[in-house]
Amino acid sequence: MRVFGVDIGGSGIKGAPVDLERGDLADERHKVLTPHPATPDAVADGVREVVAHFGWTGPVGATFPGVVTGGITRTAANVDKRWIGTDAAALLTDRLGGEAGGCPVTLLNDADAAGLAEMRFGAGRGRTGTVIVLTLGTGIGSAVFTDGRLLANTELGHLELNGHDAEKRASTKVKEDEDLSWQRWARRVQKYLAHVEMLFSPELFVIGGGVSRKAEKFLPLIEGISAEIVPAQLQNNAGIVGAAMAAYAARAGATPAAAVAPAGSGRPSAPPPGPPTRAPRSAVASPVGWPDAAR
Repeated sequence: MRVFGVDIGGSGIKGAPVDLERGDLADERHKVLTPHPATPDAVADGVREVVAHFGWTGPVGATFPGVVTGGITRTAANVDKRWIGTDAAALLTDRLGGEAGGCPVTLLNDADAAGLAEMRFGAGRGRTGTVIVLTLGTGIGSAVFTDGRLLANTELGHLELNGHDAEKRASTKVKEDEDLSWQRWARRVQKYLAHVEMLFSPELFVIGGGVSRKAEKFLPLIEGISAEIVPAQLQNNAGIVGAAMAAYAARAGATPAAAVAPAGSGRPSAPPPGPPTRAPRSAVASPVGWPDAAR
């Protein structure tokens, strides 16, 4: 079963068809630079370019770096402020040819999408208790799970750290902009993790984003955290996979916030026989979990 996923970030827009049996990309992903200013129309054009690269027609899941409820974007920390209050799911659906064009879009928070993928196929698979997935990139995204169920739109990157938004002190972008050594940056990440741990007492932190490919350079430098800390297994593809999961869930009419980490093989079964009835876009909350029918 293949569904298309697009991950909209502050620096790039990337996407690919996803094989939902394996929880991995079915083709090499295609990426375009996020336009500046990152207005809704300009970003929608970028999404269309990524989808058109594969000649895709069918449901599309897309992530957004901010709060998303009912397809509407509510915050815009790292993109143009004109996103706030925009019915972004409708905008992207229209840009891809509309419902009649065969590319209905399901939209959800980017870190929530990455978290769904990691909990189903990656480092959080089979884990119970409180698990927090953090994506370190242009900002810091967060996805909080309790016994495999997602608390949507937590946005813990905006917690205050030394008088600033945490993502203004400990994101990967800050490391690059300030030319911080791995040691100095790891200390900032450590302070942030200690603050989040004090608030939520998780059993596990999963560190995602592109920097997860270099986990050996900074995770061993982090000390004094009681929770286990592991790198994301899907690395920077987690958002694409999670977006595709959300689109499948919407098409299958799944209940929002379904559990994503049940015991068992961790792989979805074949889709139910016959074409599933897709829930109306307005009924798809952000984000949605993995459908029971796909377990």
